[in-house]
Amino acid sequence: MDSNTNNIAVEFKNVKKYFIKKHSLFSKSTLKAVDDVSFSIKKGEVMAVVGESGCGKSTLAKMLCKIHKPTSGEIYVNDLNISSNMNKKQILNFRKEAQMIFQDPFGSLNPAHEINYIVGRSIKIHNPHLSKTEILNKVIDLFNIVGLTPANDFIGKHPNQLSGGQRQRIVIARALAVEPLIIVADEPTSMLDVSIGIEIMNLMIKLKEEKNLTYMYITHNLASARYVADKMVVMYAGNAVEQGYCDDIIVKPLHPYTILLLASTPEPFRKEKLQIKASEDLPDLTSPMNFCPFALRCPKSSERCEKQKPKNYKVGNREVKCFLYENATSEDEINIDISIYK
Repeated sequence: MDSNTNNIAVEFKNVKKYFIKKHSLFSKSTLKAVDDVSFSIKKGEVMAVVGESGCGKSTLAKMLCKIHKPTSGEIYVNDLNISSNMNKKQILNFRKEAQMIFQDPFGSLNPAHEINYIVGRSIKIHNPHLSKTEILNKVIDLFNIVGLTPANDFIGKHPNQLSGGQRQRIVIARALAVEPLIIVADEPTSMLDVSIGIEIMNLMIKLKEEKNLTYMYITHNLASARYVADKMVVMYAGNAVEQGYCDDIIVKPLHPYTILLLASTPEPFRKEKLQIKASEDLPDLTSPMNFCPFALRCPKSSERCEKQKPKNYKVGNREVKCFLYENATSEDEINIDISIYK
C-alpha cells in the first residue's frame, strides 16, 4: 500500500498458506488458512490484523516469525526475503529482527526455570561473549523497562509466582532482550483482566515510541486495535477483505464483514446502529473457493458474488475486496445504498 519501499519494515506479497488435513490413511484435504494476502507495514507503525477465530491472522503471525513457511508468495522484512530457504545462522540472525509475544503468558514460559534465566537465555544465545554478571545486569535493566520494579524482588522467581500481567511483562522483556525491530503480538491481552490489559497496551505503545518498534498486532477486538494501531487489516476465511487506517475503518466500514465485526463490538460514540442479517453458514476452507468467501453470509451478495472472487479495489486510502466498490476510486464517489448501515 505504500510506494516508498525504503520505509517498509514488513511486506506480504500474495502469501498463501495451505495445510494438509489427513482424515484417514487414504483420505486427505487441503485447508486454505491464508489465501493470497498482500499488505505492508511501515517502520515504526502498528498494523492490527483483526478477525474472528480461524480467519488466518495467527497463521500470518507465525509465518512472519518463520514458525510456518508460506505455501507460496513472499514475505519481506527490511528487504530480506524470509520466505526463502535460510540456513541456521541466517535464521538465528533473523531472530534479532522479529520477536513474538504470545497469547498465553504462562504457556509460553517454562515453569521449571527462574524468570531471570528465561530472559537471560535469549541474551546469552545472541551474545555468547557476555559474562554472567553482564547478562544479569541486562536482565535487571529489562525488568525495569517493562515495569517489574524493584527488579531485585523478581530475580529468582518462577512464572507460577507471578500474576498474569507480570508474566506478560516477562514475555515482553524476553522479546526485547535481543533488541528486535519488529514485534508480533498475538492476542497479548485476551487472557488478562481489562485493567491489566490496558496497562500492557500502554506499555507496548510506550516501548514503540522509545525504541521505534514496528508491531503486527493480532486481535479479534476492534476496540483494542483502534487503541493501539495506526492501520488495520480485516481478515475473513483466509482473505484480507479490507485494509486501511484504523479510524477510517471504525468510523465508516466498507466491507459487509467489517460492518458485521464492528456491529458486534460495543461503541458508545457510534451514531449509527449497525445491523446485519447473516446466515450461520461458514465457508469450507478445504473446498475450492472461486467465489467471495463472505457470499454465504452477506445480505448484499449477488449471483456474481457466488460465482466469482472479487479483487482488491482501491477506495481512497483503503483496499476493499468487494464488488460493491469495483468502480469507486474514492469514498466521496461511493453512492451505493448499503442498507446494512441502518
